[in-house]
Amino acid sequence: MKLPVLSAVLAAGLAVCAAAEEMKMAVTTSFHNSGLAEILLPAIEEETGITVELLVVGTGQALRLGEAGDVDAILVHSRAAEDAFVEAGYGTHRREIMYNDFVLIGPQGDPAGVAKKDGIVYAMQAIAMAKVPFVSRGDESGTHKRELDLWELAEMDIPRFGDWYRAVGAGMGAALNTASAMDAYILSDRASWLNFGNKGNLAVLFDGDAMLFNQYAYIPVNPARHDHVKADLARQVEAWLVSESAARLIDLYTIEGEKLFTFNAQGS
Repeated sequence: MKLPVLSAVLAAGLAVCAAAEEMKMAVTTSFHNSGLAEILLPAIEEETGITVELLVVGTGQALRLGEAGDVDAILVHSRAAEDAFVEAGYGTHRREIMYNDFVLIGPQGDPAGVAKKDGIVYAMQAIAMAKVPFVSRGDESGTHKRELDLWELAEMDIPRFGDWYRAVGAGMGAALNTASAMDAYILSDRASWLNFGNKGNLAVLFDGDAMLFNQYAYIPVNPARHDHVKADLARQVEAWLVSESAARLIDLYTIEGEKLFTFNAQGS
């Protein structure tokens, strides 16, 4: 190989290495299952030069990864847990990015009659009273935490539910697969449901209640707690997530003509 050619090859290789900045972000399974990550991550890399490695877990596990300094940022959806994470000093701040909603899925025949109820709390009560199969994620995810909130508001005691209530300790996709196989009710985020291929006899039976609002927020891990975290890269990714580029991709992302998320970041 001639020297000028060799120099050019080495220069190109060095440029690639210099551009290959990487950071780790823990995200919820619902975000990943929606398919939106496949749209956003290539755009982030193209526009910032940052490769974002995702650790796909429930919100509870994502927060624990942040507490341990195993990731540089998290993207989750459980407001009370997020606030506690920041107040404890594990995150620098919380930045809202987008929202969708939770939906109550169940057999099309609706044996508990949830579709006729006036609110999600009454729908949950109807399931418990009818003792029809219900699948819970049972994994401390944002979806699981919201489900627990709804049972509490319905004044229902989970330990006394019996065999009809099944906590699977799994992500949204696996939990939906279990619900489809059992012809059971389940609480899901709308995005995961729309992107789910094994719907079987299930359908959305209840939605639209204010209690089903589902906000996603970005939290950089605090470098004062873990000085090895890539705080600068986390800031750059945050700046992109609140940009016009992110807003356009998030708001235009649809499945079968139905919008999955709405961008609502402030200060974009």
